[in-house]
Amino acid sequence: MSTLVPPPMTVIGAGDIADETDRHRPELVEVVRAAYLVHDAGQSSNPHSSFLRFPHQDRSRIISLPAYLGGEFEVAGNKWIASFPDNTQHGLPRASATLILNDCATGYPFACMESSIVSATRTAASAVLGAQTLLGARRARRVGIVGTGLIAQHVRRFLRDLDWEIDGFRLFDLDPAAAGRFGAVMAEHTEAEIVVADTVEDAFTDCDLVVLTTVAGEPHLHDPRLLAHNPVVLHLSLRDLAPEMILAAQNFTDDVDHAVRERTSLHLTEQRTGNRDFVDGTLGDLLRGRLHRDQGRPAVFSPFGLGVLDLAVGKWVHDRVVAAGRGRRESDFFTGVGV
Repeated sequence: MSTLVPPPMTVIGAGDIADETDRHRPELVEVVRAAYLVHDAGQSSNPHSSFLRFPHQDRSRIISLPAYLGGEFEVAGNKWIASFPDNTQHGLPRASATLILNDCATGYPFACMESSIVSATRTAASAVLGAQTLLGARRARRVGIVGTGLIAQHVRRFLRDLDWEIDGFRLFDLDPAAAGRFGAVMAEHTEAEIVVADTVEDAFTDCDLVVLTTVAGEPHLHDPRLLAHNPVVLHLSLRDLAPEMILAAQNFTDDVDHAVRERTSLHLTEQRTGNRDFVDGTLGDLLRGRLHRDQGRPAVFSPFGLGVLDLAVGKWVHDRVVAAGRGRRESDFFTGVGV
């Protein structure tokens, strides 16, 4: 009879994670694509996220995202991610996160990883995959970006490293100086026209791809005429669009049950209409060819951010870091006895 033993625990910090993700963005898009297809095939378990909220800090929360991803991944785990928007006033990032990966044979954790980079990477990879699928090519004449923080930075890097053809950018942030700094960094890597927009509406005008990466807790975009030119909108922050804008578009998400909750724009639209008929389908439907974008309508992709994507990216990073002999391995983490 074989004897199961706990796997060694590997602690992986931000430096090793950034080193791997920064150098392999095209490969990571394919990792995320594979994870979506495994999830679409029903070879996963992705319970609803749990939100820990604070009675004295309405805008702050910590989210637990447990998941299992089968197929070629065969890994379980949990992401514990905090969002404290006021951190930015003190020079700290809004989000901090840890990812635990569990062995599916024993249940033992085998990795503890810094995960704000994993989270931002899978979000950006998912967004760019959605954009390419809905636009039909890695080409956008003009891209509008609303909110120029960490997630927008990662989306920009994916667009750059996947060699997207883009003629111009329109940047809007409630802090114009932040948008200016974002644009200055972009200008070092592209010859595309970069304009800091005076209003959020200007980030939609004449843009065929719009990326929403704000920290909005309630809808602030209400006018469906912003979508009159049929753009693709990556609604990554989930709560920017009022129901009237959702209803004016063809809507896709990553998982309907996950995305239509917690007062997202899709959830508010369900509360208004009493149904989910306005949700056309998922990215999995598009990747499998079961659904196609209607080019005569605006398309909105509102991914909730599935825990299975964190597992896919996290395990990919873990395997590369361990193969390279990096990370801190603790063989006696659970036993207290070295081997």
